[in-house]
Amino acid sequence: MKLSFAIFRIIKNSILSFFVLIPVSLIYAQSNGVSEEEAEINIDFSQHIGQMSPVWAWWGYDEPNYTYMKDGKKLLTEISQLSPVPVNVRAHSLLVTDEGPRAALKWGSTNVYTEDEKGNPVYDWTIVDKIFDTYIERGMKPFAQIGFMPKALSSKPEPYRHHWKPGAKYEEIYRGWAYPPKDYEKWAELVYQWISHCVERYGKEEVESWYWELWNEYNIGYWQGTTEEYFKLYDFTADAAKRALPSIKIGGPETTGPGHPDAAKELRMFLDHVTKGTNYATDKTGSPLDFITFHAKGSPRLDDGVVVMDMGRQLRDIDKGFEIVASYPELKDLPIIIGESDPEGCAACSEADYPHNAYRNGTMYSSYTAASFARKYELADHYGVNFLGAVTWGFEFENQPWFAGFRDMATNGVNKPVLNVFRMFGMMTGQRVAVSGTLGGNAGLPYDYKTIRDQSVRGEEPDINALAAIDGEKATVMVWNYHDRNDLRGISSVALNMENLPDGQYQLLHFRVDQENSNSYELWKKMGSPQNPSDSQIRQLEEAGQLELLEPPKWVKVKDGKLKVDLVLPRQGVSLLKLTR
Repeated sequence: MKLSFAIFRIIKNSILSFFVLIPVSLIYAQSNGVSEEEAEINIDFSQHIGQMSPVWAWWGYDEPNYTYMKDGKKLLTEISQLSPVPVNVRAHSLLVTDEGPRAALKWGSTNVYTEDEKGNPVYDWTIVDKIFDTYIERGMKPFAQIGFMPKALSSKPEPYRHHWKPGAKYEEIYRGWAYPPKDYEKWAELVYQWISHCVERYGKEEVESWYWELWNEYNIGYWQGTTEEYFKLYDFTADAAKRALPSIKIGGPETTGPGHPDAAKELRMFLDHVTKGTNYATDKTGSPLDFITFHAKGSPRLDDGVVVMDMGRQLRDIDKGFEIVASYPELKDLPIIIGESDPEGCAACSEADYPHNAYRNGTMYSSYTAASFARKYELADHYGVNFLGAVTWGFEFENQPWFAGFRDMATNGVNKPVLNVFRMFGMMTGQRVAVSGTLGGNAGLPYDYKTIRDQSVRGEEPDINALAAIDGEKATVMVWNYHDRNDLRGISSVALNMENLPDGQYQLLHFRVDQENSNSYELWKKMGSPQNPSDSQIRQLEEAGQLELLEPPKWVKVKDGKLKVDLVLPRQGVSLLKLTR
């Protein structure tokens, strides 16, 4: 892990961090009338519970043309650099026809498919290649979404394009691009030609490593056909894909919200169709399926003007999706990708128009991300499913106001605090190990995935917990102080008791995201919230958007397999401790 991004901050903060970190924290708690809480977290590095697989290394967004724009390329570069594995990227509208400007909120187009005067297909791969090239140049992988419907193929082409803006009704976006094809054979030929082109351009081995999927959320407005028409589209798509590249990985259905009974039913209907239904394209039984996808979303609300998150709702979606897949013996071992996994549903719905989204700029989003991903691992462990990835549906919005409260990773090229939690995840590899604790949840017991799934984090006590991993000579521990209520009052002394580590000297790096560290948003507010920051201010904001060390690196000694680290963690703070021999 390169540390150059933190050097300046280390120098600036080293004296303060070393001498006054704990006293200043205690003074803060006392001056705000906040009682200091104590937490004890026990980590047993000999008790392996599963792979620390990079399920977080997946991103997605609605607006594909932002991919190759200035801030889009910059953010993709930073995302690729934070991950030890290739990041998979999912974008909507890769087959949508041009109508006016290519890029807008919740809109994008590539003009891949048109027809001449005689109705013959005309293929133009220029823009979709530009998108995929941007990923490939950064060592990333397209999570290639086959959709939406080109205008020339739509069974209801007019009106085709939407002009949605924040505050408008969401259903206004569902227009001609969301309809079934008027000719399934022509659609299948488009799929065949696209995949064949990709194999020719990028090579068979490269395209084999991608995941290809059909459509998005067919169980709501994104699909204006029937369920059976979606199954027909899937069969023709999968058949064409396998003809173009027999080893291709094709999957679906990207249904949303399986925690709701109707959505759960739709997911089961799709799985029934691919396992025992009659294939519309081949008349055989069943359809190719190499992985399974669904979406999971939380639901924040306002309570007396304060944002209250609902992590439990998101976890219930995941729980039910995993449960459904696990109930099919022939499918249980297939990879599962949560195609969108977020605190709520609309990335382009800004804070100004949707006040309950006021969690996005600061540390509520970053601490939620740490706590929720840890529970996704636990849910997968519980059901014994093959959890491959969870797509964070949050990228960037080109040429928008600074810190407008979109669900994104960066604003005008400046990283938000949430991206620094992903930088922390990027340092966690190897085997996940057992963690237990004494604060959070009911009666002083730690919150676990069941408690948060059923109740979210609504009690008096915060969720103070950890995710830990060991990989040879390296151990990592992520610790968070989270509550669903967006209230920064609260600070905790946390004792980390580590055991069963190999004896010896270790270098300890302590990274932190909180109000004072790795937080461009707080710096921007201190600047007076400028909408036209100077070049100097932009450089400062870019620097503050990087992951910071809380204190200088130091050496610690493990004796008899044990090490104790004490830290003070404010509400919504996230720490990553990295131990290396």
